[in-house]
Amino acid sequence: MAEPAPATENNEARRIQMLRAAAELICERGFSETRISDVAKRAGVSSALVIYYFGTRDRLLVDALRYSEESFYEAAEQMLAEVSSLRDRLSLLIQWTCVPEGKNEIPGAWGLWFDLWAQAFRHDEVKTGRVELDARWRRMIVDAVQSAELESEVDAKMFALEFSALLDGLSIQVALEDPDVDSTVAYDIAMRFAERELEMPREKRRPVAAGRGRRSR
Repeated sequence: MAEPAPATENNEARRIQMLRAAAELICERGFSETRISDVAKRAGVSSALVIYYFGTRDRLLVDALRYSEESFYEAAEQMLAEVSSLRDRLSLLIQWTCVPEGKNEIPGAWGLWFDLWAQAFRHDEVKTGRVELDARWRRMIVDAVQSAELESEVDAKMFALEFSALLDGLSIQVALEDPDVDSTVAYDIAMRFAERELEMPREKRRPVAAGRGRRSR
């Protein structure tokens, strides 16, 4: 089995080109219908070069999702740093998860997550990547909670586990266009949970604005 090519200044642009092609194709067709040759064709390179850079198709899936997430985290961390209240930070986290993405995002980011979860169930390499990616998301929730001065003591890590699990479930309903769970309903459910668990006073619901859509359709 070929070892993935090391990231260097010379090959990074080509690697990103292949990752973007993989992310687009997996979102369009699904992982099972995406071949190494398809990625190579869209990226304008040989299949052998794709294998040289990534080694396996599973690794390509994990790295494609990691690539699509990276731009989100760069912008998200900056945006969270610009808002001071915990409510506003949680509002952003919910919108990024449950509100359809903006025009400049890789289309169908949820498609990558659906395939990652399915492959992680049976493949250890993908499972390891899933753990890493979800840990980063939970860490962002923990940081948001720990940055606030709450009236009661809160286990930030446990809240992050529960909150992220809730957001995952709600986002699936939104992505699959469940008639009873649209973006507004999902936002309200998530915010009510946060208010209850963190003992925050309830506020009148704000209009849900389109966000970057970390995992939205």
